[in-house]
Parts: sequence; structure tokens; C-alpha cells
Amino acid sequence: MRCQPRYKKQVYIWLKNKQFCLLCDEGADGTTPICMACETDLPWLGDHCQCCALPLPVAGLTCGQCLSQPPAFERVIAPWTYSFPIDSLITRFKHNAKWPFGHLLGELLTQALQHRFEDDLPQPDLLLPVPLATRRLRQRGFNQAAMLARWLSTALHIPCDERSLLRTQDTGAQQTLNAEARKKNLRNAFALTPEASFKGRHLALVDDVLTTGATAQALARLLTDAGAARVDIYCLARTPKPGEST
Repeated sequence: MRCQPRYKKQVYIWLKNKQFCLLCDEGADGTTPICMACETDLPWLGDHCQCCALPLPVAGLTCGQCLSQPPAFERVIAPWTYSFPIDSLITRFKHNAKWPFGHLLGELLTQALQHRFEDDLPQPDLLLPVPLATRRLRQRGFNQAAMLARWLSTALHIPCDERSLLRTQDTGAQQTLNAEARKKNLRNAFALTPEASFKGRHLALVDDVLTTGATAQALARLLTDAGAARVDIYCLARTPKPGEST
């Protein structure tokens, strides 16, 4: 139709079988819009802490922090390290509303979780996205963690609860704070709705990036204090320790 805008490049449609790679524009090998070469080159998380997924030089170890101060959560599942191009894709999804990049990462996270479920990872009863402060939600217009949780819920057939976790304080951005400052920043930042019931349940918190783990720890402690039997963390990427590269 002549009234339609003229756009010479291929428009990607998630329902079409033929996809083009969102990273290089080459034809994708399957229904996920990423080619094999680009997928292989992603910064996949290698050897890491069995608990918090911190990158480590040797497999099968638990980091010193988790040994000395065991976290309230059981395990972190993250496919990648927070480095190029994953950091750029997450930033464009999170801060520029480039949802196709988020959907792509959500699909790949789904595949990673499916493999882990088939291996040794217990499947949770419920997915809980990390809540966003009201002011930031108004500014951004969406909660990236909630979008990821919805996509995972649909693909993995696990219920998603976006109402029971509340962010009661706007703690501001965490990116510029060190680990201790992040902990202080998050004191009393979260709460549960009065009708929330998690006793004896296996829960999985969903977020985009795990840095110091302060947010994950605060929420996992809140949930275990409410009777949750186990809390896992599902996220897209894990950062190394400050000053370390992967």
C-alpha cells in the first residue's frame, strides 16, 4: 500500500521462521534473531562461583565471600559476563527501550535455563521480577526485570508474580556505589504485600545484571524470612570483581 512507510531493510517479525541477526544483519540459522557466529562470540560465563556466579579461574569452586558470608539465595544463573556486546545490548534495552534486544537476550536466557533444568537445576514454583522504584518506573515507562520475567514465564510455563514484591523506597542508582554502600542504600527498601504467601515455595528472582549481589541478597532475605524454602536468581549477566577483567 502506498500509505505504508518505505523501509528498505528487512523488518523482523518474531512469528516468522526466517530471522536476521540483530547484531550483524546476516541471516539467522533458526527462529531466534542471532546468527551462529555472533552467538558464539558472546561473552559466555565460564568458570564461576557455584553460588553467586562470580567469574573464577577454576570450575566447581565457591568464592570466598559466599563461604564466609553465605547469601540468602541458593544459586545465581547468568549466561554471560557483563562485557561487550552484552553490556551494550542490556543498556539499549534498559535505557533506550530497544525491546527487541531484551527479547533476544530473554530467549537465550530461556534456552540456558532449559538446559540447566534438564541437567540438575530444580525448577522454581514462581518467578518474581525485581521491583523498580515508582519514580524510575514513571521515567522509564517499563520495568526491564518484569519484561524478562514475563518472557521467561511464557516460554518456561512458570507462573510470574509482579505484585507481591514492593520497592518502598527510591534508593537511587546503585551503579556508582561500592558493595557496602549498596547494602546501606537498600536497607528497608523492599516489602511484601499483605496477601503475599511464599511459605515452603521455591522462588526465582529475575533481574538484568548481578553486580555486588546487594539487591539479590536483600530480596532473598526478605523472601526467606517470609518462609520461602529456596530462592534462586536468574539474570542476564554477572559482573567480575571491581578491577578484574574477564
